[in-house]
Amino acid sequence: MIVVTSMMAREDEASTGADARPRTYQVRTYGCQMNVHDSERLAGLLDAAGYVRAADGTDADIVVFNTCAVRENADNKLYGNLSHLAPRRSADPNMQIAVGGCLAQKDRDAVLTKAPWVDVVFGTHNIGSLPVLLERARHQRVAQVEIAEALQEFPSALPASRESAYAAWVSISVGCNNTCTFCIVPSLRGKEVDRRPGDILAEVQTLVDQGVLEITLLGQNVNAYGVSFADQDIPRNRGAFADLLRACGRIDGLERVRFTSPHPAEFTDDVIEAMAATPNVCPTLHMPLQSGSDRILKAMRRSYRAERYLGIIDRVRAAIPHAAITTDIIVGFPGETEEDFQATLDVVRQARFAGAFTFQYSKRPGTPAAELPDQLPKAVVTERYQRLIALQEEISWQENKAQIGSTVEVLVAAGEGRKDAATARMSGRARDGRLVHFAPGQADIRPGDVVTTVITGAAPHHLTADGAVRSHRRTRAGDAHAAGQRPVTGVGLGMPGVGAPPAAAATSGCAR
Repeated sequence: MIVVTSMMAREDEASTGADARPRTYQVRTYGCQMNVHDSERLAGLLDAAGYVRAADGTDADIVVFNTCAVRENADNKLYGNLSHLAPRRSADPNMQIAVGGCLAQKDRDAVLTKAPWVDVVFGTHNIGSLPVLLERARHQRVAQVEIAEALQEFPSALPASRESAYAAWVSISVGCNNTCTFCIVPSLRGKEVDRRPGDILAEVQTLVDQGVLEITLLGQNVNAYGVSFADQDIPRNRGAFADLLRACGRIDGLERVRFTSPHPAEFTDDVIEAMAATPNVCPTLHMPLQSGSDRILKAMRRSYRAERYLGIIDRVRAAIPHAAITTDIIVGFPGETEEDFQATLDVVRQARFAGAFTFQYSKRPGTPAAELPDQLPKAVVTERYQRLIALQEEISWQENKAQIGSTVEVLVAAGEGRKDAATARMSGRARDGRLVHFAPGQADIRPGDVVTTVITGAAPHHLTADGAVRSHRRTRAGDAHAAGQRPVTGVGLGMPGVGAPPAAAATSGCAR
């Protein structure tokens, strides 16, 4: 079902007149990798419809917020940013504001109640409607709300304008069948829907053909991939994800394969075997722990226990000795005792994660955990959180210092090193995912190129390599980055040129 409403007529809004320039857009993204990739699709849709990406530092005609609802402050962050745009929206009748993503799916009509100057609200299942909704709102001078209750079309069929010339996200599934008590994602993105293997591999090949060197297979629970094949007349294959990794290994020109995120309860040995046997699968694993306490894991409805989790890590390291393993951990889940927290610290000490994304528990309306008794005081949660961070930073630093003297292959990146201009370094990721800041010397090295260098220093969150670069390979990805070219994927939808100047738009039938 799709809920469509038109609200709040804007009687004072002027027409665009004879403005002959294409309208510009900006997409602002909050949240997880799913949202980042969805924003690439939103950009692709707007490009295909005739809009032009606004130059950095300039005001856009259209500002799209792709929102997250996972963290407690997501609402405040969105409405604060919307308030900052309200004066400009009032002064400029040609400007439009759209709100999509998880928070839009959750709040629906409430977005316009709190921010009546917003023009379009759209949900997680119907991002493909954005250009039409924008044009409808502009012509009818009425805010548009469209929320689909279920996925209408796999999002990867939509055009996508990729942010990077050298690394790309590739969705293999959307939605989640788990029922973790702290998580609101299943109610906002729905049940898991898996994409056909041939479609995934075709997208990967398209990206590689455009010079992309690294892809990350993306899903809420990647190692459950294949669960919905029965609905697509494909036999259920419990080894589907391992098969997919091996198939990626057969694509010429694809140098790095990553994936995120697997669920420990469904992590099987065939995936470990595929990781170890497939040369372009990177020696890295991000596997959420959430808690080291079996009692808390049960309360979270995480269907594994600490012993199983540590067993997976042991088997990964036996097959891939130098794998860098990272995780997610929540501190302060309702009812967590000091003993439970100590159990988490014990698992962290045993696992020796290369890094961890740590979170203070955030009460989210609509989740079972929000109704649990024994919600912890903020001061207790914060104090435990600081202890966890201190422990993990010490472990990360020790693990990184162990890399000193090793030779690493770095895929050079743009924007990874905030201090690069001051230090005369460049930055990129080693094959195991570690961030490396390196001295380029006099070489003409570009983002997208590949270098090898020797690690000379370490900090908890990065490595440094201040010696001479051992080797430098110029790549098609580097050429594309230097030329300002972005990979494009997705089929054309015959979309009208709604972002084009009005005269052109009229001939295309965009207002029908």
